[in-house]
Amino acid sequence: MAADLDLVVRARRAVVGDREQAVAVGVAGGRIAVLASYDDPPAAAAALALGDDEVLLPGLVDTHVHVNEPGRTEWEGFASATSAAAAGGVTTIVDMPLNSIPPTTTVANLRAKQDAGRGQVQVDVGFWGGAVPGNLADLEPLHRAGVFGFKCFLLDSGVAEFGHLDPDGFAAAMAETARLGALMIVHAEDGSLLDESALDGEHYAGFLASRPAAAEEAAIALVVDRARATGGRAHVVHLSSAGAVPVLRAARTEGVDVSVETCPHYLTFDAEHVADGATELKCCPPIREAANREALWAALAGGDVDFVVSDHSPCTADLKHRDGGDFGAAWGGIASVQLGLPAVWTAARARGRTLAEVVGWMATAPADRVGLAHKGRIAVGADADLVRFAPDQEFTVDVERLLHRNPVSPYAGRRLVGVVRETWLRGVPVDGTPRGRLLERGRR
Repeated sequence: MAADLDLVVRARRAVVGDREQAVAVGVAGGRIAVLASYDDPPAAAAALALGDDEVLLPGLVDTHVHVNEPGRTEWEGFASATSAAAAGGVTTIVDMPLNSIPPTTTVANLRAKQDAGRGQVQVDVGFWGGAVPGNLADLEPLHRAGVFGFKCFLLDSGVAEFGHLDPDGFAAAMAETARLGALMIVHAEDGSLLDESALDGEHYAGFLASRPAAAEEAAIALVVDRARATGGRAHVVHLSSAGAVPVLRAARTEGVDVSVETCPHYLTFDAEHVADGATELKCCPPIREAANREALWAALAGGDVDFVVSDHSPCTADLKHRDGGDFGAAWGGIASVQLGLPAVWTAARARGRTLAEVVGWMATAPADRVGLAHKGRIAVGADADLVRFAPDQEFTVDVERLLHRNPVSPYAGRRLVGVVRETWLRGVPVDGTPRGRLLERGRR
């Protein structure tokens, strides 16, 4: 087997499983064929060794990315989103069913999105379907077509073409996804508990008060209730309120199949330091107080939060209303797919967490939850999606050098640690050539 290897990568430090070790990774046909001793590497057509200041990581798996193409390609697109992903060490993304036009709520709409992406993607891209009012009969065909599950909102999504499910609609959709064995992923906020009267123009405190933690916690309780009642599989996206953790923990203890993610911005920023008018930090649910952030870190470290993904949700600069700084009017979303790894690593190591833990949260766990067992790990048989990472190199974020389409980021000017120096997709360096594949659930 060694004589047939295309590439061997030697690293004195590599994250393999849940720890770092020295290793020689042999690649054949785009997959990891052998893990050997660093000091006794197998023969291969090409070989390279990482520097002493570098760590070999598996490619990250980001299951929460809004590509927006077709329909809102001026916000983001397949070429720009996947370029930014690769620059951030992300080799697989799963695209949200909104904010593209058409949304991914029928098979025909899925095909339109796949057609738009074909020949553009630099990393592998899968797709979520959407569960919206009136498309219950479309869920099974979408499931058969290979979507990785279904996204729904329990309140206004912010775009007219992707409606939200009321409690009865959500119950029906959960029953159907349970029948299919599909994963339902949920934007969990209770719209009846929002308070738009609290909005106060450029004042962040008003925006935060308008979307209280209680709204998130009530909606998550509903998700747990429906997963319990149907025996279905549920996942809560972008958890911002640590107050929901006890409900999730109790549900899982009793065997309810529910998982939860959080995002780099909830682990990095805090409400006390969001300046008035800083609409680049507007997201929904909102960034909460520092004590809540630390509680999210504790939940992540303790296994109560499953993984970390970007919720990369970009828009054109004008939609952030940075001129007036009106939090009520600005688009809610943070563009961060390129910066997720350094942002989380910067905060994680300051709290004594390890790089192996970060890889678990950002690569292995999300891959496992969506059924991509050949992604997000350095293991024999896995795709040779690899990252050359310098964990001690610092840099200051320059938005003009980020590769997503619009130069807006709350990380602008922030000092971060950890630089992605090179990314390989199936053993080939990502160099601007669109070698990514469009993925379907259950197919490699």
